[in-house]
Amino acid sequence: MDILIQTEKVCKTYNRHRPDEVVALINATFKVHQGEVIVLKGPSGSGKSSLLSLVGCLGRPTSGSINVAGRDVAKLPERFLASIRRETFGFIFQQFNLLRDLSVFDNVLLPLYPTSLKLAEMRGRVDEAIERFGLGKRKQMKVRQLSGGEQQRVAIARALVNRPQIIIADEPTAHLDSDLSSYLLEVLAEQKRAGRTIIIATHDPVVYQAPLIDRTYEMLHGELSEVTRAS
Repeated sequence: MDILIQTEKVCKTYNRHRPDEVVALINATFKVHQGEVIVLKGPSGSGKSSLLSLVGCLGRPTSGSINVAGRDVAKLPERFLASIRRETFGFIFQQFNLLRDLSVFDNVLLPLYPTSLKLAEMRGRVDEAIERFGLGKRKQMKVRQLSGGEQQRVAIARALVNRPQIIIADEPTAHLDSDLSSYLLEVLAEQKRAGRTIIIATHDPVVYQAPLIDRTYEMLHGELSEVTRAS
C-alpha cells in the first residue's frame, strides 16, 4: 500500500519561552498507508489531539516534517493549507463543533465553501448527505433544536460531504452512549470499505478494540510508539 501520511520527528511546543510553556509532542514519527484505519490511543493530555491537528493542517509543528499525499504541509503557506483541508480532510470533533444557530443544511454545506463546485452541485451533495443520515426532515432546523444523536449525524454528514480522502476523528465517542458509539463505528467501517483513510484519537476501548482498526499507536507525555496487536 502507498504511504499517504508520514511524520518525521514532529515536535510541538505551545507558548514557547514563556512560564506557561507546554511540550505537547516529542519526535512523533509514524506512517499511515492509503486505506488504513489508525488509532492514536492514550489518556487526555498525551498529545493525541495536537498530533491530529498538525496532520490535518490545523496547526504547524515547532519542528519536524509532515508529509500528506506527497506534500510537506509543515512548510506550506496558510492559503494552501486551507485548500488542502477542504479538499483532503473530513473532521469529526469531540464536541461536534457545529454552528448552533445555523440550520442543519448550512452546517453541512460549510466544508464545500468556497470551492470550485457550482452551487447546484454543492446543494445536491448536501441534500444527499443529509438524506443518507436520516436528517431530511430536519434540514432547515437550527442545530440547537436537535437531540445529541441528531447533532452527531449532522457532524458526520459535514465530515463526509466533501468526499474526503482522509477522515480525522478526535475522541469521537467521548460524549456518546453505547448505541451512538456503535453507530459511529458502523459509519467508519463503511468509509473504510470505500477506501478512505481514517485516523482516530481515543482513550475509549470500544473504539481501539474495534475490528476495523488496522494499527494502534500509544501516546504518553507527547511520545508515540506503535502497539503490537495480539493475534
